[in-house]
Amino acid sequence: MEGHTGFMASVIHGDVKAAKLEVKEGIRLIEGVLIGRDYRDMPVVAQRICGICPVVHNITSIKAIENAMGVSVTPETKKLRTLMEYAQIIHSHALHLFFLSLADFLDMDNDIKLMQDYPEEARMAIKIREYGMSIVKVIGGRVVHPLTNEVGGFKKAPDTEELKRLLDESGEVLKTALELGEFFKTIKAPDFSRETEYVSLGKKGEYAIYDGDVISNFGLHILTEKFENNFLELQKQNEIIKRVEHRGKSYMVGAIARLNNSREKLRPKAAKYLESLGWSFPDYNPFHNILAQMTELIHFIEESARLLSELLNCDLNEVITKEYEIKEGSGSAAVEAPRGTLYYHVDIDPKGYIRNVNIITPTAQFLSNLEDDVAAYIPEIINLDPKEREKKLRAFIRAYDPCISCAVH
Repeated sequence: MEGHTGFMASVIHGDVKAAKLEVKEGIRLIEGVLIGRDYRDMPVVAQRICGICPVVHNITSIKAIENAMGVSVTPETKKLRTLMEYAQIIHSHALHLFFLSLADFLDMDNDIKLMQDYPEEARMAIKIREYGMSIVKVIGGRVVHPLTNEVGGFKKAPDTEELKRLLDESGEVLKTALELGEFFKTIKAPDFSRETEYVSLGKKGEYAIYDGDVISNFGLHILTEKFENNFLELQKQNEIIKRVEHRGKSYMVGAIARLNNSREKLRPKAAKYLESLGWSFPDYNPFHNILAQMTELIHFIEESARLLSELLNCDLNEVITKEYEIKEGSGSAAVEAPRGTLYYHVDIDPKGYIRNVNIITPTAQFLSNLEDDVAAYIPEIINLDPKEREKKLRAFIRAYDPCISCAVH
């Protein structure tokens, strides 16, 4: 998994008294670092929160600033940013699916043996991940911590020949993803279920990623700027991370939440793949988050081809940043990260300096839900051999795909 954490449960006569993830990393205080800095520094600094998903931190912080200062961007800019986010999810999901979670389900101790035993599948995962990283590099200038994205648009437009190359590659990459998807269908997930609230972005007519309202399978539907009024951030004693609750309860975000809320908006091949899994919805098995990511991988490769085609028929000079007025304001924004919805709020003074920042990451949101799930799962494995029980718990925790670097931002 991304980062370091431990796990401890207290079980007395088969009754689970407590289940807790213990974060083993120090707090980084990025929000405090940003206070007093020029607004243009925020996207540059914020994307350093994570090396796996810097794009979504960059984009969400930019959107929050634009909303605070009333800066509008062109449709072409939105399309280019959305494509970057699709690519971000593609390479993150490919990494987690094969290299961070698969060994658990095949009873292997490390990825070296995994790659030795499944070399062709490893090549597939690498090929898909490289495709996602190539899109980010072509648009952003480099794979990690992109350079071109900024408030109001982009410093420069991507090269059209490079976009054509990516479009040409998309068909083969999609074929590879479908083959990898068939392999993942052979993986047997434990039969476990616990009802929970699934929270994600929702938007009419599309599988919401770049923008939308906040929705849930329990009937929630609010504007993004109302998030902090409806969800409670809290910090428990002796913990360095903030948790998030909705109506006093834990909830889940990420691929499985998005599928539960918006599956009818998947692209055709992704929809067909999901149907082949034979799930009943709502689906409350957290182990299914793995195959939910596989479904999304197919969907976002399909979507990236569509957007690449649209962008090649646009005037890409329209993405170049135009002049705008720096002014005082407050703004919020949300974008779907690989692991769930990422929220930013920023207050800016009349000279463009940051007064306050609040960042709410996906892992901070689902951490309590993970603990509630594990507490319900432990009775099913409590009588196993200790080593086997530990393997089951590791698989459960990693199926969530937690990002500890984001959680301790």
